[in-house]
Amino acid sequence: MEKIVFLDSDSIIADIRHPSFHHQWEEYPATPADQIVARLMEATVAITNKVPLRRETLEQLPKLKMVAAAATGTDNVDIACCRERGIVVSNIRNYSVHTVPEHVFMLMLALRRNLLAFRADLRNGEWQRADQFCLFTHPVRDLHGSTLGLIGHGAIGQAVEQIALAFGMKVLIAEHKGAAEVRPGYTAFDTVLQESDVISLHLPLSEQTRHLIGAAEFARMKPHALLINTARGGLVDEAALLDVLHSGRIGGAGFDVLGKEPPREGNPLLDLDLPNFILTPHIAWSGREAMQTLADQLIDNIEAFMRGEAQNRVA
Repeated sequence: MEKIVFLDSDSIIADIRHPSFHHQWEEYPATPADQIVARLMEATVAITNKVPLRRETLEQLPKLKMVAAAATGTDNVDIACCRERGIVVSNIRNYSVHTVPEHVFMLMLALRRNLLAFRADLRNGEWQRADQFCLFTHPVRDLHGSTLGLIGHGAIGQAVEQIALAFGMKVLIAEHKGAAEVRPGYTAFDTVLQESDVISLHLPLSEQTRHLIGAAEFARMKPHALLINTARGGLVDEAALLDVLHSGRIGGAGFDVLGKEPPREGNPLLDLDLPNFILTPHIAWSGREAMQTLADQLIDNIEAFMRGEAQNRVA
């Protein structure tokens, strides 16, 4: 009988149905690192959202047949080791194509229209003391007519593009950084940096994309440009981001991710109290409708694996 172990069930707020085939189900709200092996020792299927499954762990799990990632990103799973050991890895696709783009535009609109700065003015009584009916203490910029640069053009990037076009924005899709040629429909990476009023990141974290945006990239951006990151914290050099925000080199940034999560040891961005910086706690993906889609697809992936079907496999 198959044994399925969900290592961090508290990471999803949804109704999770059990698979239709005969199985043993075991779940834990969370799993600390020193208990991963013990909990998976008899498992044939492991479900994980954020609990890492590294080589030293996987090599101690001879019965494991499948890792069902309860997320799109699989950087917490050693894919190479799984391939070597014949362990199938599946992930979740396209479940957040509405909720993440909505979060992107929440951040974008709040920053372009200086929402935080105006809220602070109200708390400080600036409007109450104004000589006229409106307050012009901060610039308000429209999205219409501005240029959005997309770095990453998968399902979420494409959904962001659709909303941007509805706002009347011009959209540039970035070619790979350092690419020798630019594909039709794409724009050179550096050109996107130089011409965009807003840049939004939508790509996975890998050794090739780590610190994709750093001091050199910030230097190429417009002085009023915004950087939106709802993908992975490691895509941006956080020290460089701090520098440009403090110096006013760019217009602002909206982040939903940090390089290390949760930030138990702190992070300078947590303490950054600026009206042109918004940080949210990795919730862009977490719309209730999106999480239910994720939960349903998670079990679909496991059932497909048991039928011998290659559904949403990354290894």
